[in-house]
Amino acid sequence: MTPGKQRSGGRARSARTKGLTVAVTGPTGTFGAGLVPLLQDDDRIDRVIGIARRPFDPAERGWTKMEYRQGDVRDPDALREAFDGADVVVHLAFLITGNASRETTRAINVDGTLNVFRAAAAVGARRFVHASSVAAYGFHRDNPERISEEWPVRPAARLFYAQEKAELEHLLQGESASAPELDLYLLRPPVVLGPHAIGAKDVLPGPLAPLGRRLLGRPRRLPVPVPLLVPSHPLQFIHQDDVGQALLLCVVGAGPAGAYNIAGDGVLTAADVAREFGAIPIPLPAAPAQAAARAVSRLPFLPPVAEWIEAAGRPVIMDTTRAREELGWEPRYTGLEALRDTLREDR
Repeated sequence: MTPGKQRSGGRARSARTKGLTVAVTGPTGTFGAGLVPLLQDDDRIDRVIGIARRPFDPAERGWTKMEYRQGDVRDPDALREAFDGADVVVHLAFLITGNASRETTRAINVDGTLNVFRAAAAVGARRFVHASSVAAYGFHRDNPERISEEWPVRPAARLFYAQEKAELEHLLQGESASAPELDLYLLRPPVVLGPHAIGAKDVLPGPLAPLGRRLLGRPRRLPVPVPLLVPSHPLQFIHQDDVGQALLLCVVGAGPAGAYNIAGDGVLTAADVAREFGAIPIPLPAAPAQAAARAVSRLPFLPPVAEWIEAAGRPVIMDTTRAREELGWEPRYTGLEALRDTLREDR
């Protein structure tokens, strides 16, 4: 298979249609909040194994099917023990930001993901579902205006998160070739929003996130003039519940193994987002702003959070046709509805 290409129309196996055991790494994060309630309510799922480093009580969340297993993705033996009897493994544990060193981040994100895949293969699981990202495509100037899954994933120039997502997709394809009985599903969502999304208020890209926090901290909602570096920068969003539904279809659906773009309908701009926060965007010329973003992203010794400015240099907008036609997925929320559900005050 050509590097970067993803399978379509291939095999789609399940050990059985009822009584499945599903193991989930990182079940308490944003993606888990969308998926686990669906597993709980699905009659085809008998048992859910939740693997996390920090103890939690599934029953307190209403997850009566789930058994908690303490484990670290850096510990292959613990993973194999936790996955024993699993038909499907869903890997959601991943560091996006934080204070961890680059070495620790890579040990969890890259080495840990490979550990999870190999443990799933070792216990005889039939499906492996990995939460990738739109960032896997990289922010390259020759990217098409709308990207389908046939476009290759390529590491970004500087942004570590995008680099690791692209690298992992290539590594997992190699691992999959040596484990033909384990079907590999890759989901590529954009920014994930929703009432329980971790960091959901940070809906502007990377270095623009503090703008959102400052606006939300104001008395709602005084119109505040805000200059935006790239007001016309297009953005796709997806609701956490729609991510959960796509993950569920990878777990129990009839769709073939491979990569799937998922996003809510509609494309917003940074200015649209600012207006939803109650701001009055002050536009700056798009081309010079994007050129400035590319120039800043090439500066040496950027701190990790500043690397996100690379995402403003070239938009990445996905075509979600394959997920709709082959996975049978349809989003319940548009991108704008996902944003508004995140910003609702009546909670």
